[in-house]
Amino acid sequence: MFEIRTEIDIEATPPRLWHALTDFKTFPDWNPFVLAVEGEPKKGARLKVTLRTAGGGDMTFRPRVLAADEGRELRWRGRLLLPGVFDGEHYFEVSELSTGRSRLVHGERFSGLLVPWLQRGLESSTRSGFMAMNRAVKRRLERRPLYA
Repeated sequence: MFEIRTEIDIEATPPRLWHALTDFKTFPDWNPFVLAVEGEPKKGARLKVTLRTAGGGDMTFRPRVLAADEGRELRWRGRLLLPGVFDGEHYFEVSELSTGRSRLVHGERFSGLLVPWLQRGLESSTRSGFMAMNRAVKRRLERRPLYA
């Protein structure tokens, strides 16, 4: 297994952060990494997720929601071809730091036969996508201009 984990502190309450992460219809307005999500953030639901790749292309997949604990955790698993070839368990964890402040932990656990061959590319391109999304949600919730 290979994991990418990022985190960012945000001046927003956990409910506000959760709302931003699960208000899928607004993603095209602010999210540079997860361009679109169709479906409901409910355990067992199937989503349609479109990501922007490091090369500038788009990739769409249909993960299943594994956890949707309101205000705390959203997690889904996507697969390439068959289970065990290349699986990714994407997660968002929200925690309260102090009144009006939250921490977002955003990551993915990769497993399967192809992971050793893809690990280097995942580390660079996927981490940068996660960090771009983290900064964008922070900007959105803290109402900072794009250049901040």
